[in-house]
Amino acid sequence: MSNTVSLPAGSTLGKSFEYGIDVNLGTYNAPAWQPVRRISGFQPSPTPNMQDAQTYDDLGSANSDVTGWSFALAFNVQVNRSITTGLYLLEIEALLARTKPTAKGESAVLDVRWYHKPESGEPNPNDAGRGFTTVSYTRQNTGPNGEIEVLSISLTGKGPYEEIANPFVGWGAAAPTITSITPTGKRIGDQVTITGTGFTGVTQLKFDAIVLDVDTYTVVGASTIIATIPPLAAGVEPVTITNAVGISAAVNYTVAA
Repeated sequence: MSNTVSLPAGSTLGKSFEYGIDVNLGTYNAPAWQPVRRISGFQPSPTPNMQDAQTYDDLGSANSDVTGWSFALAFNVQVNRSITTGLYLLEIEALLARTKPTAKGESAVLDVRWYHKPESGEPNPNDAGRGFTTVSYTRQNTGPNGEIEVLSISLTGKGPYEEIANPFVGWGAAAPTITSITPTGKRIGDQVTITGTGFTGVTQLKFDAIVLDVDTYTVVGASTIIATIPPLAAGVEPVTITNAVGISAAVNYTVAA
């Protein structure tokens, strides 16, 4: 009798490195997601919060109910820095800013998201989350032999995390392109349809310098977005779209008075 376990056709073993984490450099409603580069050892840790629910009916056995979930994230990151400014990468500076002596209250909180990021095939649509965290870190490599500088980052959840649609668009994905914005001549508050490519996993939509709130546009599919024109001056306004790979070239749209 064979001990081989039968697996579904087309299945593959998951890899330990198939995860990503981003930090939000914008606002909650108009996020600007920056991937944390050069990470390893990513460990998400959801933990149930328990409340004793034991009664006589349990005959002395334990009985606890889950009243909520806490979460924590941990990972290591190699810290590249600029030789001209001395600064670390944007995401590292954002993490470290939450650990300064002046970082108190909301100044110590960082909005992050994490997600399944497979080497090949489709990402797991159910393996992605977003939440507010506080930050702590230790400097891992401190030897005299020119070791690569590595920080061990710990993120502690502040409140619950939320399940989100997996934003990963694939390793072969490209920056978005805009081919048209229709109909022409619409006013502030009107809806327009933006067509193009690479709209899956959009992280930002801008009319001129105005970043649209996430509730003012809808990604219908990889090639279509329906957006509400934000308050701005009448005239020609550049429109750009950002996804996890990059930013589109600007396409001008004439807003009617």
